[in-house]
Amino acid sequence: MNKKEIYEHLAKIYLDASGKKEKKIRAYPKTFQNLFLIGISLIIILGLTLFVNSRKSKFFSSEIALVLLADAAKINFHFNPAKKESYSLDLKKLDLSRFKALAFSVKKANYQDNISLRVEFTSSFKEKSEAYFKDVSHKWRDYKINLSEFRGISDWSQISGLSFIVEEWNVKEKKDVVYLDNVRLLR
Repeated sequence: MNKKEIYEHLAKIYLDASGKKEKKIRAYPKTFQNLFLIGISLIIILGLTLFVNSRKSKFFSSEIALVLLADAAKINFHFNPAKKESYSLDLKKLDLSRFKALAFSVKKANYQDNISLRVEFTSSFKEKSEAYFKDVSHKWRDYKINLSEFRGISDWSQISGLSFIVEEWNVKEKKDVVYLDNVRLLR
């Protein structure tokens, strides 16, 4: 082989190799472009789905709340001779007219006991209204009740107290502990 043949052979190898690289480089941008467009489409579809579902689902909804009791409290009852035990919050004539619901978490210590909890609002005008929550669990459970369910209160502008009461006739065992947490008013 002479020099000319060697140069032609090397040029052919180089040009063939560079042509293959160009073809590969040209092929990848289309693949990346397609993957990019598919990714953007999926993000848009996911965003729209979350937006539509957020209006329907409680998971994504936000709530404006006034927290009345942030730390856990307990009602330790022993019905001998007492007839009821309670945990009360002094609301100091708080205006609740802008709020729609009361929410709280509750659990009992003894899993075998059957407990009903009475929740009672008292206004400055000596109006009282209560609601009962049956079958308090031994695991934390959230409760939510509309303030409109407390029918005995006609004016929510001056509420003086909120009580959580365990009564002797609403329990199976005469001794137990009920825990309250995250007591809040929702708008």
